[in-house]
Amino acid sequence: MARRAVVLLSGGLDSSTCLAVARAEGLEVHALSVDYGQRHKGELARARRVARALGAHDHRIVKVDLSGFGGSALTDRAIAVPKGRSPSRMSREIPVTYVPARNTVLLALALAHAETVGAEEIFVGVNAIDYSGYPDCRPAFLRAFERLARLATKAGVSGRPLRIRAPLLRLSKAGIVKLGTRLGVPFRITQSCYDPVRGRACGRCDACVLRRKGFAEAGVPDPTTYVSRSEE
Repeated sequence: MARRAVVLLSGGLDSSTCLAVARAEGLEVHALSVDYGQRHKGELARARRVARALGAHDHRIVKVDLSGFGGSALTDRAIAVPKGRSPSRMSREIPVTYVPARNTVLLALALAHAETVGAEEIFVGVNAIDYSGYPDCRPAFLRAFERLARLATKAGVSGRPLRIRAPLLRLSKAGIVKLGTRLGVPFRITQSCYDPVRGRACGRCDACVLRRKGFAEAGVPDPTTYVSRSEE
């Protein structure tokens, strides 16, 4: 029987590449997406398409409404999404698009799902090179969560600890694009934008800036449809 893995799938470039990595390793993938009240909820429809295209065994969407707490431009429409930040500035400060405790919540849900389906590994598409400065995308956080998982689960205390896998952690965005291209990720149907306009990427939020940078530096044509400034 194939080894099983839960892959946290947002429908974006990074998590889709993570799914492709897991499939390339021969794992039976149980994709998990979370509707947490994000303003860019259209990513969930993209996640469904990516899961089908890359051969996930199944795909589940669960709802945990973090907009009830707010505190982030991604969960509170009264807070504007920053636009036009440089990649160098992104790495120096934590922006208002940081969702308090999001990755902790998402990994906890993935942990529950993994125990239920008998998965041995959880894949998460965090990156500590080209990223928006989020504290829950860093190696120390992942190591700490893996230690927690050993202590807090039946699998862990029974000698079958779950591994937290972050295969993109130390790749540049260009490196991720190259890897995903090699693995056949359908980047055209992924969505990275924090503030899409009628289904099209804004082109200027942190996620769009990093995505554009990645494709340009990888020398791979960017299939993303961006809005023009006049359409915003």
